[in-house]
Amino acid sequence: MAAVTRRFLRDLWGLTSPYWRSDERWKSGGLLAACIVLNLGGVGLSVAINQWSKLFYNALQEKNAAEFKYQLLRFCGLAAVTIIIAVYQTYLRQMLFIRWRRWLTQRYVNLWLAHRAYYRLQQSNNHADNPDQRIAEDVGTFINQTLSLGLDFISSLVTLVSFASILWGLSGTLNVFGVDLPGYMLFVAMGYALIGSWLVAKVGWRLVGLNFQQQQVEANYRFSLVRVRENAEGIALYAGEQQEARGLSDRFVAVVENWWGIMRQQRRLNWFSVGYAQIAVVFPFIVAAPRYFSGAIALGGLMQTASAFGAVQVALSWFITAFATIADWKARVDRLTSFKTALEEMGQDSEEAAAQRQSGPEPEIALDAVNIWLPDGAPLIEGLTLHMPEGSRTLITGASGLGKSMIFRVIAGLWPYCDGVLKFPNNERLLFLPQKPYLPIATLRLAVAYPDPPEAHSDAEYREALTACRLAHLAGRLDDHEHWGQVLSGGEQQRLAIARALLFKPRWLFLDEATSNLEGATELALYHLIVERLPRTGLVSIAHHPALAAFHTRHLIVTRGEGQTFAHLSEAVRAVA
Repeated sequence: MAAVTRRFLRDLWGLTSPYWRSDERWKSGGLLAACIVLNLGGVGLSVAINQWSKLFYNALQEKNAAEFKYQLLRFCGLAAVTIIIAVYQTYLRQMLFIRWRRWLTQRYVNLWLAHRAYYRLQQSNNHADNPDQRIAEDVGTFINQTLSLGLDFISSLVTLVSFASILWGLSGTLNVFGVDLPGYMLFVAMGYALIGSWLVAKVGWRLVGLNFQQQQVEANYRFSLVRVRENAEGIALYAGEQQEARGLSDRFVAVVENWWGIMRQQRRLNWFSVGYAQIAVVFPFIVAAPRYFSGAIALGGLMQTASAFGAVQVALSWFITAFATIADWKARVDRLTSFKTALEEMGQDSEEAAAQRQSGPEPEIALDAVNIWLPDGAPLIEGLTLHMPEGSRTLITGASGLGKSMIFRVIAGLWPYCDGVLKFPNNERLLFLPQKPYLPIATLRLAVAYPDPPEAHSDAEYREALTACRLAHLAGRLDDHEHWGQVLSGGEQQRLAIARALLFKPRWLFLDEATSNLEGATELALYHLIVERLPRTGLVSIAHHPALAAFHTRHLIVTRGEGQTFAHLSEAVRAVA
């Protein structure tokens, strides 16, 4: 348990300390200080109301109407200040929350996008699942719970110190078996709360793991629903509704089963915590009653004593009342910490891959004795040597599954499982067009310009490129905001990607079956357009259509030998069968 606690505190420090050392530390530190001051002010008001209760109930007991009215007026003043403090406590805490969330969210987004970790996570066996949920939900919940638990703990601590001294003075002395016990009610309150906290920890600790698991299965179910929405047409064409319903049902069964586990554990916890809270209502009166009935204190003293006892007991019972939140909070810390570790590991893999990449003045991309393997260590391609000068055009062919697309991933720096030497010209400008283009949900202007900013090109350039790629019907829709991946057909998406290449003007253009959805004449016309408009661009194509050989001057054939995959470069491509 001690080792687990130390590891958790280390993880918590790693999550929180960077923000409080950042450029935000002064403004956010001021907000945090203001929240703490307001919390202390709230405790001070609680002490004042505790003292007021003695005078108020004494006035009732003595039937003193004038004093009763005066105490009512005092209460109105105390209540007004309490309302002001409560309003600004919430407002300033929310202000601090959104500043911290903005900073931490941006930090995680940057880590996720840096070194293409978002891609590498999908290709690895890492268990950092559902990064979208961890960034969008876990970050905000973690910060909100950290502020809530931290400020409430400070408030409870100050309340304990403040009311413990009051309760000590009100308790008097209790004689037990001839021994005088001063401040006995303070010791009773402490014993009551500490025993309760220990029992709650024993009963409810399993909630931590269950909450962690619930966040995971909920995210998996939500991701499955998003997959159905994103692939609606394909599912409909296959009439795969029953299979999807079965898959969604299986995911939801996991949600329900884990929730039942939480319910059962929460029921056990509630039996104790609710019973504990109910007993706490009358317990201080029972303990203080002997002094009241003996005449040592009046009704006001009894009420003040009970109030002070309750404040001490509540402060000491902070762990009991916050346990469910603490359990969920620890699960969030674990998820964010494991996610951060996974992203950092992806960055290290990227650095290892980058160590193989060399930059130089030569206007060519070169791969020298490059070996490529799978994550499990199985070899994929061995001894690949390929030089691609600026303006050269290379066709890559071979049977499916031999690793042709993996060559592109290695060149793009996406695949760390390789060795050898990769040489690139300084300030290289490469563009990769996959079989299924990525089209952001945005204006058409941004979708065509991607990854350039939309202002990088004029409206005339957009229209000309779209028209040249047989998309003239879209030329007037540059400012339309759509989900273009669903609005356009597969062929239209591939033509739009070629228009993107014409605007981007890369020094090297890599096409991974990027025209496979086009009929023959259109495909040939677009290749002719690329060669004509981008004469200085190095072209590398993975394709299966023999007619495309006419647009290339070299041919890389990927074949499988005895347990190995070889890549053989031929300059004669006109005779590709």
